[in-house]
Amino acid sequence: MIPLHDDNPTRRFGWMTASLVAVNTAVFVFELSVASKGPAALDAFIGQWAFTPSRFFAHPLLPMEIATIFVSMFMHAGFLHIGGNMLFLWIFGNNVEDRLGPLRYLGFYLIAGIIATIGQGLMATGSAIPNLGASGAIAGVLGAYLLLYPRARVLTAIIIIFFIELVRIPAIIVIGIWFLLQLASGVGSLSGSTAANQGGVAYFAHVWGFLAGMAMVLPFVLSDRMRRTRFVGWR
Repeated sequence: MIPLHDDNPTRRFGWMTASLVAVNTAVFVFELSVASKGPAALDAFIGQWAFTPSRFFAHPLLPMEIATIFVSMFMHAGFLHIGGNMLFLWIFGNNVEDRLGPLRYLGFYLIAGIIATIGQGLMATGSAIPNLGASGAIAGVLGAYLLLYPRARVLTAIIIIFFIELVRIPAIIVIGIWFLLQLASGVGSLSGSTAANQGGVAYFAHVWGFLAGMAMVLPFVLSDRMRRTRFVGWR
């Protein structure tokens, strides 16, 4: 399933979401410029700025290692990687921003990304594999969206072999299935070989980011429900 658009209008344009998309894109363009100098230059750049668990946990208070947590959130491994992440951020981020406000939303986004990055690292503290990508922070956005707008309809492309069908599905189903797949894949990645030696998708970053997003937005959900309850009582 590939989400394309949600039927959930906002009160104002999500300029912070647009800014995050722009910053991620700008960093990726810079990565491409580095890659044009050769594979060695790109490997050196990723090695320096991506989050590497073994290096971070060896010196967790070193400013350079702390910086990799933030920089790695805006780095991507290829066109499909950044394309998928920015699609999800653009579809779901503006509504979460609309509810939280742009500055609070930025803090929310960064905190979700930090928790996702550290959480993934804790699954394999000895791993020397660089971690990069915005998907942990964006998973936080999905977790928040699920709690805030579970009934919102999402136009989704369902691909069945050579056929594509467009259907509108409640967000709770689209995002819920996505999360269960991440959780199952994460648990599955722990079997067969040690997590420290595995590359590929950082599934536990998605899981931790998603749960962090839900936890951070829960007070807003409860506040909305209390406000509606008081309104009904007064009526």
